[in-house]
Amino acid sequence: MFDFRFFEIYRSSEYLQLILDGILISSSLTIASGFLGFIIAFFLAAMIYWKFFPLNFFSICWIDFIRNTPLIVQLFFVTFGLPLIFEYVWPFWAHALLALSINFTGYFGEILRSGYNSTPTNQLEAAYSLNLNKITIFRKIVLPHTLIKMFPSLSSQFIFIFLTTGIISEIGVNDLTHAGLYIDSRTFRTFEIFIILSILYVMLSLLFKSLLEIIFNRTLKKRM
Repeated sequence: MFDFRFFEIYRSSEYLQLILDGILISSSLTIASGFLGFIIAFFLAAMIYWKFFPLNFFSICWIDFIRNTPLIVQLFFVTFGLPLIFEYVWPFWAHALLALSINFTGYFGEILRSGYNSTPTNQLEAAYSLNLNKITIFRKIVLPHTLIKMFPSLSSQFIFIFLTTGIISEIGVNDLTHAGLYIDSRTFRTFEIFIILSILYVMLSLLFKSLLEIIFNRTLKKRM
């Protein structure tokens, strides 16, 4: 029978501190990149909706390119490719933040684009009949409708990318997965450490889900 030895992990203050630091780094990078990615995606989708040529063509190409390339390829290109091209030096966490933000723009952009285009035609016709200008219609009708309808998709995508942040350990970022791999290399308790990591990722995902639902209920749901 397999001998579980979780005590080799929790009895060490060093290992517990590594796990705590990993949680903070993974969470903070996801939140920051999610915010930046949403802001950029908002403008990318808006360019497509408003059909501002050539910005709309660029936005379509950007979203399709990001959604059809693996995150790890984007991460390696940002970390090792861009510094060679532009000759700059950043810490690894900054490269991870940039790569995650770029990845968010592709998926958030497509979700927002779909939301903009799904605005009920009768609402738009009613707004035009009231002689409202396009900016007012977008701000008062299209955008609220999109955020309310697409919020579940946006929050699910946010949590999904959080669960893939373990990839950033490949470039040396001390995230939660990196902490687990480090502890595993010292204790050789692979099964135990990955059980702990799985539980922590589930707990953090549920926490993010709850926080996003609170935001939705206190802001957007009032408009429904």
